[in-house]
Amino acid sequence: MDTRKVQRLGPSTLAMTLPAQWARDTSVEKGDEVAVRTTAEGTLTVTPESARGEETEATISIGEFDAEAVERAIIGQYVLGRRVIHVTAEGTLEGPHINAVYEAESQLMGLGVIEETPERITIRCSVDPEDFDLTNLLTRLENTGRTMRHEAIKALARSNTDLAERALNRERQANKIFVLLLRLIFTSYRNPSIARKMGLSDAFPLIAYRSVAKNLELIADNAENTAEIVLDADEDRLGLDEKTVRRIREHNDQVDELTELAVEVVVERDFETAREAQDLFMDLSERELDLMRDLPELSQKRLLQVREVLVALQQTAEHAVRIVEIASNLALNEPSEFTTIS
Repeated sequence: MDTRKVQRLGPSTLAMTLPAQWARDTSVEKGDEVAVRTTAEGTLTVTPESARGEETEATISIGEFDAEAVERAIIGQYVLGRRVIHVTAEGTLEGPHINAVYEAESQLMGLGVIEETPERITIRCSVDPEDFDLTNLLTRLENTGRTMRHEAIKALARSNTDLAERALNRERQANKIFVLLLRLIFTSYRNPSIARKMGLSDAFPLIAYRSVAKNLELIADNAENTAEIVLDADEDRLGLDEKTVRRIREHNDQVDELTELAVEVVVERDFETAREAQDLFMDLSERELDLMRDLPELSQKRLLQVREVLVALQQTAEHAVRIVEIASNLALNEPSEFTTIS
């Protein structure tokens, strides 16, 4: 570990020198700007202003990779913030590998093929992190999952397979937003100057945002599962009577309220709202048990399907309350009527 001696340059200015090897490695010269980031724990980080992690390139040499591995590798490099990704082979790229590149491209926001030869495909990401706000993207992801869930439950109530299909079609958009969030979180963590331009004064919230994004992605998955169950219902509302369907829709409305409230806590960092969301979760758990107990007589298949729908709603509520717990930590990290920090 290298140590530096702090020197006084003026009445109120302290300074230290930068390690020469570090300056050479990062091409920092006299007159250049560096980004200085501090954390609540007292850590000081110095990063070259020119260090733009999203400008880096990566080359994937497929070797023995199958098509699925190539697709996953592209998604991984996208998440890590690479601007340009090359996919190469020693000989001619085979059809499955080419298809994998285009399949990955269709899943990722802002990605496009810019060059293709028999041995190489180059794809470039046009996403500019400064055009996005992380909390806005979290809100969009929650809204997409809520819309999917609303359409799936409405499809159940109306025996409408078109609505269920519509919910399923939204899953790809939800996944695009989720992966974009991961990319922006990684990029912000690696480059403090970008984090500042995205409205973050330090990297502390990024840890929370990563967990929140994953829970929102799982909520969208639950909505997708519900839509798939409805599609398998043979257009008979799973054999449920009007009263039970109405109760399920009312239950879903409260789940919607909870997921929306959860993201609001993340954005506003309001501990009082977090407490309100916790109370709503307890009410939902009781309502879900009541629905389970009051289900009419059904065939074994239909009973299992209805239980899957209710379990998906309960899991959605559980993911939402986990978001609330994460957001509570963010709220408690700031001075408020509940917390004094010294």
